[in-house]
Amino acid sequence: MSTPDLNLLITLDVLLAEGSVARAARRLRLSPSAMSRALARLRETTGDPLLVRAGRGLVPTPRALELRERVSQLVQDAEAVLRPAEQLNLKQLVRTFTLRTSDGFVENFGPDLIARIGEEAPGVRLRFVLKLNKDSTPLRDGIVDLETGVVGKATAPELRVQALFRDRFIGVVRTGHPLIQGEITPTRYATGRHICVSRQGLDKGPIDEALKPFGLEREIATIVSGFSTALALARASDLIASVPERHTGNLRGGMHSFLLPVSTPEITVSMLWHPRMDADLAHRWLRGCVRDVCAESRANSSMGG
Repeated sequence: MSTPDLNLLITLDVLLAEGSVARAARRLRLSPSAMSRALARLRETTGDPLLVRAGRGLVPTPRALELRERVSQLVQDAEAVLRPAEQLNLKQLVRTFTLRTSDGFVENFGPDLIARIGEEAPGVRLRFVLKLNKDSTPLRDGIVDLETGVVGKATAPELRVQALFRDRFIGVVRTGHPLIQGEITPTRYATGRHICVSRQGLDKGPIDEALKPFGLEREIATIVSGFSTALALARASDLIASVPERHTGNLRGGMHSFLLPVSTPEITVSMLWHPRMDADLAHRWLRGCVRDVCAESRANSSMGG
C-alpha cells in the first residue's frame, strides 16, 4: 500500500475553506494550474469530485462537507506538533489585534477591555473596526482576529463560536419623561414616538411583531443605525429608545430604563474566530480577556436610573 501524500491535507483544507481554485492558489502561493493539478490528485486519492461547478463558482460535495471539519482539525494538530513549544510572555508581547464589533460593544465594553489589555500586555494594541454585516470573509482571510455579535445564517460553518452573554431589549427614556409617570402598558408604550435601530434602515423588528397581538403599532419618528445614537437622541428628547440591556449598560447613565410591556426574544451575543487562531497562545489570552470583561459587566448592568 502506497503512503499517502500528507501535503495534500493542507491543500484540501485551503480548497474547502476557500471554495475556489484561484483563491486557494493565492493563499498557498501556487499557480492556478498547479492548484488544479493538486485538486485532480485529491479527487483521485479520495475517489470523490470534492468541488463541482455550479454557475460560475464551485460548490462542495457532501463528502467534502463531511471532511471539512476533520481536515481542518488535522492540519491544526499537525501545525501544533511541528511548532516549537513556547510560553507566552505578555509583558514582551508586541502585537495588534483587530476586532470587528458594533459601536455599542466598543462604547460599553471597550474601556474595560483596553484597560485590562494595557495592564497585562502593554505592547498589545486593539484595533476596532465597525461590523456592517455578518460576512465571515474578513475572519477567514485573517484581516480580522476576533468578532462579536449574534450568530446568523450567513456565519461561515467552520468558525469557532463562544457565547459571551444573553441579552434582552428594554426601553429607555430621559429622566422626567411623561411615560414613566404611571404603569407602562403596551398601549402607552406604543403610542409614544419611537427611535428604530436598524443597520439596514428597516422600520420594523421583533418589538413590532410583539405588539401585533395587541393590535398596536409603534409610531417610528426616526431610524438610526446604532444603539448609542438612539440613546443620545432619547437623552435629548421625548423619543423612546429600545435597546439591548447588557450591550448598553455604560451608555444609559442618568436615563430611565424600563422593562418592555411586551415579550421579545432574548439574543445571545457571541465571539467568533477562525479555527487557525484556536491554538495561538496570544489569541487565546485575548479571548479570555474579552470573556472576563463581558462577565464582569454583568454586575454593572442594572435597570433604573
